[in-house]
Parts: sequence; C-alpha cells; structure tokens
Amino acid sequence: MFSGSYPSEDVEFLLKVIDLDFTSLAEKETLIQSGKSHYSQMLSAEYEPTQHYLDTFYEVFESNKKRFAKDILILANNLNRQKNIVLVSLVRAGTPIGVLLKRTLERRFQKRVMHYSISIIRDKEIDKNALDTIVKNNKDATIIFIDGWTGKGVINTELKKFIAHYNALSNTTVSDKLYVVSDIAGVADYCVTNDDYLIPSSALNSTISGLISRSILNSDYIFEGDYHGCKFYHEYKESDLSVWFVDEIVKIIDEMEIPQEKLIEKNEAYTPKIKDYLLKIQKEYSISSLNYLKPGIAESARVLLRRIPHLILFKDVNNKDIAHLKHLAHEKNVRIVEDTTMPYLALAIIKEEVQ
Repeated sequence: MFSGSYPSEDVEFLLKVIDLDFTSLAEKETLIQSGKSHYSQMLSAEYEPTQHYLDTFYEVFESNKKRFAKDILILANNLNRQKNIVLVSLVRAGTPIGVLLKRTLERRFQKRVMHYSISIIRDKEIDKNALDTIVKNNKDATIIFIDGWTGKGVINTELKKFIAHYNALSNTTVSDKLYVVSDIAGVADYCVTNDDYLIPSSALNSTISGLISRSILNSDYIFEGDYHGCKFYHEYKESDLSVWFVDEIVKIIDEMEIPQEKLIEKNEAYTPKIKDYLLKIQKEYSISSLNYLKPGIAESARVLLRRIPHLILFKDVNNKDIAHLKHLAHEKNVRIVEDTTMPYLALAIIKEEVQ
C-alpha cells in the first residue's frame, strides 16, 4: 500500500512509483505545443519555494483557513447523508481534499470510509486498473469522485466521458458525479461555492499533496496491468507540509458547529458568462487556443508553478487571496494586468511558442 507522505489510514494512492528524468520547462512546453508529446509523458523539476514565498503562503493560509475548513465541513456533512460511499480523489489536486473529508467524516460523524486517490489524464483516460481495484474491493458502494476545484471544467467533462466508456466495457454502474469545493466553471455536479477563492492546497506542489507528482502515463514506464505512474519526491521530505496542512484544518473543523448548508448543484447559468469572457480574452490577446487560458486562482497558481506564463490577469491586484500569485509573478518576471470585468479573481495565460 502506497500513501505518499500521509499516514496509511488517510489515503491509498493507486499509482505506480517510477523515476524518470526531468524535462526542462522550455523543452516540455515546445513538445506539448508542437503536439509531439503529451504533458502526461513528462515531468519538469518542481518549483522549490523560496522562504519569501513560503512566508506569503503562510499569510494567505491564515487569512483563508477558517472559510476553507467550513467548506470542508459542509461537504463532509452532505456526504455523511449518503449510506455506503467510497471516496476517490483525483490526483493530485483532489488528494488533500479527500484526506480532509475522510478525517472529518470519521472524527465528526463517526463514519468510516475508504479513501483512494487515482489518476485521470486529460485527452487520455482515467486509470481503468485503479477503478477495477476500487470496484472489486468496494462492492455495492457509491464512488464519490473528489477534486479541489474547477477551472474551465475540462476534467469534469473528461470524467463523464471516461466513466461512460468504463461502464460500457465493464458492465458496471460506477457513478460519474464530481464533488469539488470551488466550482468557478459551474459544471461540477456538486460544490460548496461558485466563488473563486484561495484553496490553500493550490498554492504549493507536491509538498502539500503527499510528496507525489502529478500522474504520468508514459509507455516506457507504465505497462499493461500497471496503475498510472507518479514520482515520489523523497528529496522534499524536510519541506513537506502535507500532514501539517491537514492537521491544521482538522483542528479548526473539530471546533466548529456543523453548518447545515446544502451543496450547490451544477450551475449552468455560470457557463455562458464564463465562456463569453474566455472568448473575449482569447481574441483580445490573440491566443490560438483556449487551452492556453487558465482561469481561477488555483489554475493560475499551477501555471506559475509548472508552466511558462505569458501574463496574468487579476480582478483586483490588492485582493489578499492573490498575494502568492503576485509574488510568483514578480519572482518570474511575468507581466500583471488588472481587469475589473473578470468573473474570477485571476487568470493566467500560457506563453505560446513562436511557430
């Protein structure tokens, strides 16, 4: 059983730990944009936060931890009303959320649940072998798919496509319902809020997600019968905040009254507004594909941490929730533009290769 840097009772990663050579950011971007390689075939060395960035992270964590803790408790309370469930978080943004939900269900509701974390890869597949394991070991349980947030809603769309295919092949009835904390795209089946606000775990990479990389699907390492792969970052052990983060949020949850808010169901009224804004930005900045636009605080952080950004837009440059993004933008010399018409707090644009 593999649980990354989490205690084994928190999560079981259905992933194959592999060790592959890093690809530079510049080379990775060229290979992705040229279509020669899929992003899931490569890993670049992770951004190692400076002390200044970590100081900023702790500041934004302090300012948002109570709201985030309440949202986890709302989500857990609603899941508690379902009888026989198994939590399946999507690697890796969903993993800290799944760990928090498992602990909250057990501590506040005395509800014991299994929690797995599995890979889903855009344009490729959900890990069928991992799903087979979960279905086999949890007969008659309802799978609850968990992620941290939505951006444009791509993973939600992919999840439904992949699960329909899986059910048709396997003669199963696996649920395709997605639960998230923040659904700025208005596409998740259930969420706590449609607000774009800072989910603290989005501000770091592996050091807040059990020391695992994003998932990898590369035929040089992943063979028939294998789970999708990941790298386990032993070298970041001293900087690991994964368990600290969960412990800190759980402390707050333990002291809260249980809120009675219901989850928000798919909010289709958001979709046209979001789409129109993205198309406007695509035209205004001459972006060839919507794939290069990453809306929301969380997705913007991913671009600044893992890709080569062209520029970043903020609704309000003084908003406390984007302090860490401003720090990263200044550190990496990324241009900042303020746009008060945005339906989110942040949007990152990936730099396009000159064709």
